[in-house]
Amino acid sequence: MNDFDEYLRLGEPDKIEKSQIWQTAIGLQQVDGLTPSAYLIETAKENIEGKITIGEVKSRIDAYYRRDAARRVSTNDDRTEEADKVSARIAEVLGEKTFTFSYVELINIHQRLFSGTYKFAGKIRDYDISKKEWVLDGKSVMYASFYRLRDALEHDFNQEKAFDYKGLTPRETVEHIAKFISNIWQAHIFGEGNTRTTAVFAIKYLRTFGFEVENDMFAQHSWYFRNALVRANYNDTQNKIYATQEYLMRFLGNVIFGENNELENRYLHIKFVENFENPTIL
Repeated sequence: MNDFDEYLRLGEPDKIEKSQIWQTAIGLQQVDGLTPSAYLIETAKENIEGKITIGEVKSRIDAYYRRDAARRVSTNDDRTEEADKVSARIAEVLGEKTFTFSYVELINIHQRLFSGTYKFAGKIRDYDISKKEWVLDGKSVMYASFYRLRDALEHDFNQEKAFDYKGLTPRETVEHIAKFISNIWQAHIFGEGNTRTTAVFAIKYLRTFGFEVENDMFAQHSWYFRNALVRANYNDTQNKIYATQEYLMRFLGNVIFGENNELENRYLHIKFVENFENPTIL
């Protein structure tokens, strides 16, 4: 993510904020193994420098892929196009100072991020899913059944809205928010793009509590964030493996409280054995 380090060193508040947002937007593509193009990086720099607006960034990226449609087909570059367009849209959403706490907001974020990329952008899935996870040694989290997704989502949001945070310490507050974020991720209400949508929603929700969110953690450790959500929602009692928020709180400890927890993905693997001389996965 050193493409934007120069702006962080300059110390200009507006450029620092924009560069951090772009780092997050680009870093979140890693959860799906995507890498934005050099063209997107250069266009983002122009936005950071104030030469073009975020709206102009999006227009340029759209024009770039319309112009180079033939090249994209010949090189199977659809995923780079997705990375570029979704990065620009995440940057736009995170740059806005508005937020509404509702499941409709979550759906709208998905629609904004993936419109034109996924046919089901902003639509609740109507089929069941499973996903083989490296961190689970090829097993899958048990996601919510499609026929009760809207009810499950409404339930989670209603419970969170009714919860009284008064009297909680900052850490207790973050622990409760982490559980809520984990629950809406576990529902996995969209066909694809759930983690990126959840991350954007989580960042904006945390801001409403007055927390300073260290966006670079999402930029540098987005895959850890996803794996932590996986481990927060997986049980295998026969093998003494239980859902735990430990890893998610390590991540959020760095994000919110400036902690220096080691965020190594191998530690989250269900077969990881800690040996100080030779940590390994069995």
